Amino acid sequence: MYTTGSGPTTLYGRGAELARIARLVDGARHGRAGALVVRGPAGVGKSALLDHAGRLAADDPDTPARVLRITGIESEAALPYAALHALLRPALGAVDGLPAPQAEAVRGAFRMGERAGGDRFLVGLGTLGLLADLSPDRPLLCLVDDAQWLDRESADTLLFAVRRLYAEPVVVLFAARDEDPAFAAPGLPVLPLGGLDGTAAAEVVVAAAPGLALAVRDRVVAEAAGNPLALVELSRGLTERQRAGFLGPLGIPTNGSPTSRVRSAFVDRLAALPADTRHAVLVAALDGAGDPDGLSRALGGSLAALAPAERAGLLRVTRAGVVFHHPLVRTAARGASDIGERIAAHRALAEAYEGDQRAWHRAAVTVGPDESVAADLADAGRRAVERGGLAAASAAYERAAELSGEPEPRVRRLVSAATAAADAGQLGRAGQLADRALGHPTDPALAAGLARVRAAVARERRQPVDAARILLAGAVALSGTDPVTAETMLCDASVHVWSATWRPGQADLAQRIAAAARSMAGRAGPALRAVVDLVEGVEWLLSGDSPAHVAMPRPPYADVAGLPFAVRMLHLYLDFVRGDLVALRATGEALVVEARAAGMVGRLPQLLTLLAGGYALAGEYAELAAAVAEGRRVATDTGQDSWSGYLDGLDAWLAAARGDEPACRALAVRARDAAGGTVVQPYAWAGLAEARLDLSLGRYEAALDALRALDTGPVRHSFGLLYVCADQVEAAVRAGRPDAAEYPSGRLVRWAEATGQDRIRALAERSAALLATGDEAESGYLRAIALLPGTSLEAARTRLLYGEWLRRRKRRTEARDQLADAADTFDRLGTPAWYERAAAELRAVGAVPGRRAAADPLAALTAQEAQVVRLAATGASNREIGAQLFLSPRTVGYHLYKAFPKLGVSSRAELPRLCTPPAPTT
Repeated sequence: MYTTGSGPTTLYGRGAELARIARLVDGARHGRAGALVVRGPAGVGKSALLDHAGRLAADDPDTPARVLRITGIESEAALPYAALHALLRPALGAVDGLPAPQAEAVRGAFRMGERAGGDRFLVGLGTLGLLADLSPDRPLLCLVDDAQWLDRESADTLLFAVRRLYAEPVVVLFAARDEDPAFAAPGLPVLPLGGLDGTAAAEVVVAAAPGLALAVRDRVVAEAAGNPLALVELSRGLTERQRAGFLGPLGIPTNGSPTSRVRSAFVDRLAALPADTRHAVLVAALDGAGDPDGLSRALGGSLAALAPAERAGLLRVTRAGVVFHHPLVRTAARGASDIGERIAAHRALAEAYEGDQRAWHRAAVTVGPDESVAADLADAGRRAVERGGLAAASAAYERAAELSGEPEPRVRRLVSAATAAADAGQLGRAGQLADRALGHPTDPALAAGLARVRAAVARERRQPVDAARILLAGAVALSGTDPVTAETMLCDASVHVWSATWRPGQADLAQRIAAAARSMAGRAGPALRAVVDLVEGVEWLLSGDSPAHVAMPRPPYADVAGLPFAVRMLHLYLDFVRGDLVALRATGEALVVEARAAGMVGRLPQLLTLLAGGYALAGEYAELAAAVAEGRRVATDTGQDSWSGYLDGLDAWLAAARGDEPACRALAVRARDAAGGTVVQPYAWAGLAEARLDLSLGRYEAALDALRALDTGPVRHSFGLLYVCADQVEAAVRAGRPDAAEYPSGRLVRWAEATGQDRIRALAERSAALLATGDEAESGYLRAIALLPGTSLEAARTRLLYGEWLRRRKRRTEARDQLADAADTFDRLGTPAWYERAAAELRAVGAVPGRRAAADPLAALTAQEAQVVRLAATGASNREIGAQLFLSPRTVGYHLYKAFPKLGVSSRAELPRLCTPPAPTT
């Protein structure tokens, strides 16, 4: 920790920055949450801005805020949740009021109970609840200094919670060095803090050292380059003779950056201290616990040796521990010491502490292999995993591996380090650790663990084929000893094969996965049937046909729910192939609810992406928008950037439906870029979206060319292509190229026969009607309409085509009825391009299109508001809704407050009539 002083400080040249912070603090007084990351080099004044914010918030006479402050300490970075525990200490009495899974996770993370911690995202949800509990009747300001040195678990948890603060009177200000990438904080607003201008710099020098000769002041201003700490320390370090103007050529250091000059000044001040004081300062600098009793034990039972350093203004000794004047004092103390002095300090600290602290201090002075120290560190890693501190666990296991003398424990610890890093979202680091262990494990379980890490890394690098090969090899090796884990690996491998753009040799890999599943079928569960089905589905789709096996009866959800996660995910993929969007929605939504309730946030990006795909194909655009928005938020929180391309493609489909061509084109480009030529679905969704846009706008040639290119390219096994066969038929017929409609029309017929799904049968009938003449065409349209729910997009498109057919045959009254129904549905769904087509046809038969008015009452809401309203309509309380959507109850109430006027209602009791569930799509 450090402080800039005990009293108020005048901040020169920071008017704009102070105004921005004042707006945030004022917003909290009016119930608006806010966050800001102040970035800049060491000494530029970040801490002073936080000091000012604290005084501004706490000293308000009408609504004084509660102010909490923590500071990251570099030596505490290996202690999971250390910083978060310090910040939330005043709220720990409220842990029992959290939902049980969150409360248990928080207790485990903070070692408040006997049980181990759980999912790290449950800790994040608990943190969100505790921050809200800290501000029941007055604003809360959290100041987080030196955020680049927070332990990874605390940083990730705080960011997760802060991104979900909305209607709470809570402001969180972070300060972090701009040259340090450890605290990226994506999505949070940033206030860059640079050096002061010459006028403000001169004012700082005059305030810090009154009476300097003008030439000396100007010299200090020039050398400090606008860095406030350098201005102060260089001014105060001058002798009386120098202050008077006798500087000489070496009077002020001129080499290096302002930060290095300040560090040098601190080194000089430390060198002037007695030897025992320098030792005591070094021990305090290396102490990561912040425990004054532990520090006292390390210094022989007293902190008295620190007194000269306190008198020199380098630190303060408080009841909470040692507070350094600036982090550079700590850095200077470490840098000015030799190896012998650091070893002595670490040994003293190791004797003073137990557990994790002792293990790390022992490791700091160990050079060669030492199994005793390695075992202690491995135990620290195990304890960190139990608390949900995965990043800290990975660091402990890695250092334990480095100190292991024998190959077997070294490899085991490397695999543990890689696994923890992968689970923490540090996939780049996980890959490096896995590479160090590669080729060494002889234990099948270790080899399987290593394979899963390497596959996760390959997937995030958009190398799904590599991921599938790695998992297949691991599953085969493990099949004889752990068939359950092996089948899960095969499930993942089959998904990776499907998700990869097609290349020569990939069919052989798919067949080997299916063969492995068949060979294990007698020793494992029902997952392997799903693996074979999925791989066979890929093969059928590659051949340009519809999978024959999709006629297989689908297990009821109650049976699927008991299967492992990877297997249940496979059933979602199979539902796409079966054309069963109703089952997909039911299964997917149930899995999302389950994942949210259990805090399995890391699984949500994939789940939401699959569910969004179902919504997209069913024409359920409000649900699609909500799923995409939440998927983006959670993917950012969990560091799963690879899902961004999928979500961009789905967003492009939504933009196409909304008739927003610029957005559709831009999102399609982003999706293709994210696919990198190796991943199917982002690329496929991009092409499908642009083709659907062109079709809705009457650009039939462009739509047909786009769909045929997808059909023959490396994404031809995308399940999405099955769902646009009817689009391809329509585009071909309207473009005057009926020969190009034969293949997609025949494919639809075969798919309908295999699945028996009404929706697919209807699309096949509609496509046949487009290609037919006379009474045969009309009967096809009528059969299609009878098979489709009247309020669905496909029903409206069918009525539009039938109405166009009737108009061309001069049956104007019948045409008007069909076209009016179609226009009403398009209007309700918010698809303007389709509406305009129907309206133009209505005008052609002498009818006046109805006034545009969104019949969907939720269309005016934001995606988040719509989610909240739908859940409120089911009777869920604000707390229950918050638990579902990872929001605080207060934010839920705020969204309802904003939504009610838009909906024209005044109470929750009116919501059910506005939120009727969408009609089934099959």
